Amino acid sequence: MTAPGTLEISLISLFLLAFVIQMIYYWGLFSKLAFHKPEEVALPAEQIPVSVVLSARNEYRHLSENLPALLEQDYPNFEVVVVNHASDDDSAELLKDFQKQYKHLNVVHIEKDLNFFKGKKFPLSLGIKSAKHETLLLTDADCKPESKIWIQKMIANYQNDTQMVLGYGPYSTEKGMVNKIIRYDTFTVALQYLSFALVGKPYMGVGRNLSYKKELFIKNKGFTSHYNLISGDDDLFVNKVSTKKNTVVELSPESFMYSEPKHSMSEWMRQKRRHYSAGKHYKKGILSLLVLHILSTVLYYLSIIAMIILLPLINIWMIIPAAGIVLRLFTRILIHQKVLTRLHEKQLLLFSLWWEPLYILVMPLIALRKSKTIQWK
Repeated sequence: MTAPGTLEISLISLFLLAFVIQMIYYWGLFSKLAFHKPEEVALPAEQIPVSVVLSARNEYRHLSENLPALLEQDYPNFEVVVVNHASDDDSAELLKDFQKQYKHLNVVHIEKDLNFFKGKKFPLSLGIKSAKHETLLLTDADCKPESKIWIQKMIANYQNDTQMVLGYGPYSTEKGMVNKIIRYDTFTVALQYLSFALVGKPYMGVGRNLSYKKELFIKNKGFTSHYNLISGDDDLFVNKVSTKKNTVVELSPESFMYSEPKHSMSEWMRQKRRHYSAGKHYKKGILSLLVLHILSTVLYYLSIIAMIILLPLINIWMIIPAAGIVLRLFTRILIHQKVLTRLHEKQLLLFSLWWEPLYILVMPLIALRKSKTIQWK
């Protein structure tokens, strides 16, 4: 057996470094979500009152389609607070009609847009302050709950020291490659933030399905620390106030909140850039771990490409990276299959096998690309 050359040692060493880091993430972190067995949470004898809060701007179609599903939840004591943010469509008239039918609908109107506030943080803050109840449940106008017990499932988690509940907000399944890409990205983000939360390091949530106490919002001065950013009403707030003790995860299918996805790559890319603009403000420890995962994945694929191009494939030393590739592939299939099934996205498994290498190279390009200021609808 001939000794490996310097180039072989260097490339195989880089591969092994990336491989080991990847195994740590998969088995030390993502496996927590894959094999998580949630405890059966019994509903309290006296269910706590809840305020469902959402803001909407020119969302007539979504409000007409989705608001009844919120207002007709099977829960004894709740209100729905809708902030109509300077809409110039027929949203105001629609909400007025809904109020005649549903007495627990509370509408807050913002007549004029305030240019010095970006995004939906200001209208959402008004909605939270207008809420009658201490326990808040947040969503968006383009979202529809999977079941009539969405509120029950989310709120049942408020026991002991819980002050925040992270829910899952998938996108609806539609035809086409763009929809698969969006849903795969949503799965990837959920794989990370839900896994981190399960190991006691919560760092973000999605505003489509998020609950916390009003006291927690007021005590931490709401969104004031990042009012200058268009995004972050969900992830940056969670990043700031969530802890191992005060935050839990709700993963039952009945608690899922489905949202309408973007229908073009350009729309989705603008949305992702807005999300990335908030992500760079995460706590340094979490941000470092997220970046390390991305870098190790990039290094993993680049080292494989380099070995294929620069090294002879018929080589006894190539058994080492070959075994690593097989082991990582088996691990990824197992973990992804478990998580995708849990999140009702198992049809994405085959797509995820070939899309990951492209995804891991495309996403940094989207994040780094500059764009015009994006306003929320």
